[in-house]
Amino acid sequence: MRTIFDNKIHELEDLLIKMGAKVEKIVDMSFTSLFERNDELAKMAIENDKEIDEIEIIIEKKCINIIALQQPLAKDLREIAAILKIITDLERIGDLAVNIARMSLKYSKEEFIKPLIDLPKMERLVRNMIRDSLNSFVKRDPELARKIAIMDDQVDDYYEKIYTELLEILANRHEVKREKIVELLFIGRYLERMADHVTNICERVVFMTEGKREYY
Repeated sequence: MRTIFDNKIHELEDLLIKMGAKVEKIVDMSFTSLFERNDELAKMAIENDKEIDEIEIIIEKKCINIIALQQPLAKDLREIAAILKIITDLERIGDLAVNIARMSLKYSKEEFIKPLIDLPKMERLVRNMIRDSLNSFVKRDPELARKIAIMDDQVDDYYEKIYTELLEILANRHEVKREKIVELLFIGRYLERMADHVTNICERVVFMTEGKREYY
């Protein structure tokens, strides 16, 4: 019976990693489409989000079946609960990436109001956080999870800097259309929200491995 249970858990883990890889991919595609003005890549990112949603549903059903039929206890139950929470955060990261892909399509023929300097740095940091949070799950490494969660402060600093710069532009350059300011603010905000979801994933890993809740 334990062998059957372990196989089912491994199947869940493999599906979660598959889902995470697809989330990383559409985040990369969305921002590449934005930075390079690539409409086809943006459309691919939007289309690929459907696969993420489908995997989430499959994982949910398998988790419910395991809980109902195998009656896991203690650490096993914590892992299943963590997986259920993690896939929700991954799905929302995917949705945020889709929002950016749609904005990329909308503004693909327009110039940005300022050179994109901090936004690409912020995006690289968030993408690394996504990848490393999943590595912390695979390796059962709560210390790595804590390290990644703390990096959310750096993302917040980037967003604050972008926010301040854009408000200064709005105040001093009357020829700039307000929607162009809002466009970049939203993109920064979406990245900031992605980092928040990564932090949630890290908190789940700590709970799964150590049985205690920590909030960052």
